[in-house]
Amino acid sequence: MECTGCMPRRSWELPFLAEAEEVATLRRLLRLHLELWGLQEVSEVAQLCVSELVANVIKHVGQATPTTLAVLMNGTHLRIEVHDPDPRALPVLADVDSDAETGRGMALIDAITERWGVDLTLGRKVTWCELRTSLAEVDGHTTGPRMTRAAHVLGLYADATVLPQGFRPSRLGSAVAENVAVNAIADLLHWLGAHGRDPDEVLEQAQAHFQSEVETR
Repeated sequence: MECTGCMPRRSWELPFLAEAEEVATLRRLLRLHLELWGLQEVSEVAQLCVSELVANVIKHVGQATPTTLAVLMNGTHLRIEVHDPDPRALPVLADVDSDAETGRGMALIDAITERWGVDLTLGRKVTWCELRTSLAEVDGHTTGPRMTRAAHVLGLYADATVLPQGFRPSRLGSAVAENVAVNAIADLLHWLGAHGRDPDEVLEQAQAHFQSEVETR
């Protein structure tokens, strides 16, 4: 899978309190990250996994439990982790009727993910699941040094500009990446102006350089 406009798939964590009203925000931020990562294909399933894992904490550990959502790549698989402070309250894969309204959380996780499990440490539990993606290799979005450098810079701007609480993504991943790129370019132009350079002249040079490289491909 090629994704030349995507951000580097660096792992990220988000602490939160396990409350039902937090789930929508977690799903929204996960959706944004997966758009930036070029993994829209697993977005709906991943959001459902987050909902079920957080619901499991709320039900079996308690409301307002300090919890952390971690999202990362494990090879070509997307890995979702929910960390909570109670290693005693283990999730159970219950054999329940498909029409049941409770007890289906881990059964659903088992059905829609490639694999899932629980890691225990002293005073802590990590419930995780992994989703298969269509990536043929770990860095399937990287195509050459220029694309790698650009993706790295955009990734830094994404970390700084698109994750504040209350952010409401409304466009597809390519549009989000475009907005981040505009912010990065604007900052560079401000920097050049502050150092006595003509931003318009630099833009013209960059455009000419870009056009030259495109024509020689």
